[in-house]
Amino acid sequence: MIKKYAGIFRLPLWAGLLALPLAGPANAFRIAAVAAFAVVLWNIVRAEPVANISEALSRKFSRLSTALSSLTWFLQSRTGVIAVVLIAFALPLFLNDYYRDILTLTCMYIVLALGLNIVVGQAGLLNLGYVAFYAIGAYTYAILSTVYGLSFWPGLVAGAMSAALFALLLGIPTLRLRGDYFAIVTLGLGEITRIVLNNWDSMTGGPNGIPKIGRPALGAYAFSTTLDFYYLALLMVVMTVFAMHRLMASRIGRAWLAIREDETAAEAMGINTFRLKLLAFVLGSFWAGLAGVFFAAKMAFVSPESFTFFESVLILCMVVLGGMGSIPGIILGAFLLITLPEVFRDFQDYRMLAFGAALVLMMVFKPQGLLGAVKAGSKAAHCIER
Repeated sequence: MIKKYAGIFRLPLWAGLLALPLAGPANAFRIAAVAAFAVVLWNIVRAEPVANISEALSRKFSRLSTALSSLTWFLQSRTGVIAVVLIAFALPLFLNDYYRDILTLTCMYIVLALGLNIVVGQAGLLNLGYVAFYAIGAYTYAILSTVYGLSFWPGLVAGAMSAALFALLLGIPTLRLRGDYFAIVTLGLGEITRIVLNNWDSMTGGPNGIPKIGRPALGAYAFSTTLDFYYLALLMVVMTVFAMHRLMASRIGRAWLAIREDETAAEAMGINTFRLKLLAFVLGSFWAGLAGVFFAAKMAFVSPESFTFFESVLILCMVVLGGMGSIPGIILGAFLLITLPEVFRDFQDYRMLAFGAALVLMMVFKPQGLLGAVKAGSKAAHCIER
């Protein structure tokens, strides 16, 4: 018995002794207490009753997975698409301006997440600097609008094309890198872009940003209400979903999936992996630039603080949480990470805790995402499983 308890408290004792010269007696005792608590908790988790609870939770998540798969099939059907579109068009008519603004923001992030899905979910390229192209689109339109008086609609094309051109120039020398190396390059790109925007005062306004950006207009009617911007954002979502669905069902989409699963095997089968990865990188950046122009026009102001590394992480989490390669999943991920935190703003001190716990549980029980893409040919198996 003594030997058993000595084994439990050996690690906390060593942790306290090692921390004593550096942290002092009080902090060393705290570190030892935390380590002891962790060891005791680990021994409790290993006990059989907790193992039974874990198995029960696993069964619950398995049932939830089946229900989510059924939801995925419904949302991908024609009836499901029509129902979702009708609800999306009618819902803001019964909401106040605050919730309309939240839904508009959600639509913008859906466009961003669907664009990133091409790069991460389809081609398998980990892009940690996606916010850079979002910023390039926003600042391109902001400068063209305030300096040259360009209107929104040609500015929408100019911002998206500038982000795509920037991605092309960056992708040609860097997309021959694989795995973590490419992720590090894009991470550096995001930070470099933010620093340049922060310090190039003569062009970007520096930390003060660019105010008085032109709003969208149709003829003599200028967009000004939250309902106007919501329907414009919803139109962008519908166009993006249509384009992504066509891309993912095409030969290019299947080639991207082959590259994601095994780049060497895809290259051996005759797929030009470099050109297709470059295409994915450019197309994803194009949609980021499009969303950036919409953001600049809606807010009528841009500053570097809107384009931090956390934005890239947030958009990536939408793709991972909802399910890489699944359009309904990514829409659900954007809704969960944008709309729900705003609805439960009274509990904002606990939002990140709940978000982290949800991600951990999902990675353990459903690593493919909430509405992860169902493999082709598995419909019959899905029906049998139900």
